[in-house]
Amino acid sequence: MNLLKTTTRRAPTGPVLELSGDLDYTTVGELRALITALTLQPGQRLVLDLAGLEFCDSSGITAMITAHNHVHAAHADIALAAVPDHILRVLRMVGLDQIFPLHPDSNAATQR
Repeated sequence: MNLLKTTTRRAPTGPVLELSGDLDYTTVGELRALITALTLQPGQRLVLDLAGLEFCDSSGITAMITAHNHVHAAHADIALAAVPDHILRVLRMVGLDQIFPLHPDSNAATQR
């Protein structure tokens, strides 16, 4: 098991959260707390950069949906960047690739 590591940086469009390690039932609380503590302005975009994510279970998928709901309640946007193939496959199976805009990297996701 790899602990979840998060790095937050600012882009002109809003915050970028870079995730690495495992997003599962033991680490999902950390991500939820980080996202709900974000103050987003209308029109901003939260980018979840998943390039370093090695594992994501159903708890992690649920946390992404929670993030989506939190962001939209603030009248902001959310996008996923650099989604690894093994996680993209799961997102496609559950239809979340139709809900989240997907970008090849965080630079592309922070362009307007």
